[in-house]
Amino acid sequence: MANNSGDNSSSSALNIHWFRTDLRLHDNPALCRTIELSQGKKATNQPVGSSAAASSTPSSGILPVFVFDTSRIYGSDVRSELGCQKCGPRRAQFVLEAVADLRSNLKKRGSGLVVAVGKPETVLANIARSTTNDEGMKINVVCQEEVCSEELAVDKAVRAELAKAMSKGSKFHFETVWGSTMYDPNSLPFDGDVMGIPDTFTPFRNKVEKNCEIGSPLDIPSDAELKVSNDFKKCKAASMLDYMPTLADLGYSPEDLASVSTVDARTAMPANYCGGETYALKRVKEYIWDKDLLKIYFDTRNGMIGSDYSTKFAPWLAHGNVSPRYIARECRRYEEERVENKSTYWVVFELLWRDYFKMFAKKQGDRIFYPNGTIGKGSHTNKRKWGMDPKQIQAWKDGMTGYPLVDANMRELAATGFMSNRGRQNVCSFLTIDMNMDWRYGGDYFEETLLDYDVHSNWGNWCSGAGMTGGRLNRFNIVKQSKDYDFGGEYVRLWCPELKHVPDKYVHEPWKMSEALMEECGVKIGPGRDYPSPIVDPSVTPKIMNGGRGGGRGGRGRGGRQGGGRGGRGSSNRNNGRDNGNSNRGRGQRQDMKSLKTGSYKFDSKYV
Repeated sequence: MANNSGDNSSSSALNIHWFRTDLRLHDNPALCRTIELSQGKKATNQPVGSSAAASSTPSSGILPVFVFDTSRIYGSDVRSELGCQKCGPRRAQFVLEAVADLRSNLKKRGSGLVVAVGKPETVLANIARSTTNDEGMKINVVCQEEVCSEELAVDKAVRAELAKAMSKGSKFHFETVWGSTMYDPNSLPFDGDVMGIPDTFTPFRNKVEKNCEIGSPLDIPSDAELKVSNDFKKCKAASMLDYMPTLADLGYSPEDLASVSTVDARTAMPANYCGGETYALKRVKEYIWDKDLLKIYFDTRNGMIGSDYSTKFAPWLAHGNVSPRYIARECRRYEEERVENKSTYWVVFELLWRDYFKMFAKKQGDRIFYPNGTIGKGSHTNKRKWGMDPKQIQAWKDGMTGYPLVDANMRELAATGFMSNRGRQNVCSFLTIDMNMDWRYGGDYFEETLLDYDVHSNWGNWCSGAGMTGGRLNRFNIVKQSKDYDFGGEYVRLWCPELKHVPDKYVHEPWKMSEALMEECGVKIGPGRDYPSPIVDPSVTPKIMNGGRGGGRGGRGRGGRQGGGRGGRGSSNRNNGRDNGNSNRGRGQRQDMKSLKTGSYKFDSKYV
């Protein structure tokens, strides 16, 4: 699906592919569309690459471009209205690595990548000025389609600045192409396509799995198709083909640089991970094929310690280093060559959540950022007056709430940029229901800190977790979740070392220890002591849950997805004989899993 404006003839044209969150060469519809323009193809209503016949028209060359937007995204002082950085230094470093990898892969194919720092609209307009001439020239700019307001505002600014940059006789064409999902929006079985999708996931899932096909991944373009346009090589701006900024160049402070100079040894991310398509494809191969972990994913996905309890694909998916269709195809190939079970399906199920939240964001627009979410001004049992106590919100961010599972997860996030899906559900529930703080502060902090942040999944999940998309308000009982998913307290002790000598009986409820036992364990619990007292009374049910189901009675908090990207979590160091070696899983988790039904998925006829 493409959105375009203006004539797109290829005669004397500079064809720019503006990379955004599609930092890869494989299965990249927008990149393939740029190449189509370089071959003189007209726009159609069909998905890019849907035609089986390859073009025989030689490419006139393309110009790949990436811009680090230091006016809106990158830098220590670029902050949201709620006060958090738009992109923390750890994620910025990941993007730098991904961009460097993309340039390397393009160079290997005889191409290149322009890298610039500043406003995209200014950079693209300056490239246009440097290549147009008095005889007139056509500038084609293609990028992946974005759906949220800040990104759409950038699109609008790019169009406006390109219009100003055109010399006499020159003109431009700006086009966005849908990408980053398994399913094409035009194939959805709902009236109005994306605008007609249900407001809850399950009916969306049921109809899509029954009626839709996943498109086959597109091939990497040929070296000839990726070659850099000769028109650009002749202009002064060609020096940008060699430039690569540092974190300092992006405006990060010495303190921020120091904070990401090393990787915490406790991280759940794979050893020696880095951003980029090369590592992304390596991780997919390693997890699915080399370590043969796909077949046990469902059983291990809810753990919190180690790199292999879950796929960890999310950071690379979020930045477009790997295609969800490619991962789904590898899952199908694994099912054909090794084994098909609930685990092999469940990875694709997680990818479907990513699809849903991008489409949900397109349908709902800015409502996913409003205090009352998509509920709006109408009455609803989930609506409540939000607290905004800065000290309480900061205690939650710092991992100093007095609830060990919450604190361990928040400390892991701050130290590594990652948190398990189970952790994300719990800290969201705790902030928005138990503490009753404005959910947007949670979404804002996750936007700053997550390696795998993407706007759709992050804000859609926080809005939903706070109950602001309607439906049942799902409270997670933190103490019960702790005992179910961190059975022996290994995870809590890993990230809250002040509790390392606390007995298993009290490690998830340290406030219950006597002063004598605290003395024996070498930790004092309370205000101003080694570890804080609970920030909210554990014996009091949140007001919003009074008369509700589940949460007030210590419910498990089943279902729900939380976070920047999709991908389950699981595993631990200690084996007590439970279920396929997943030592963190208690009885509550086993019951939770039995309620989750396996679905299905299918590829289009091009899949081989």
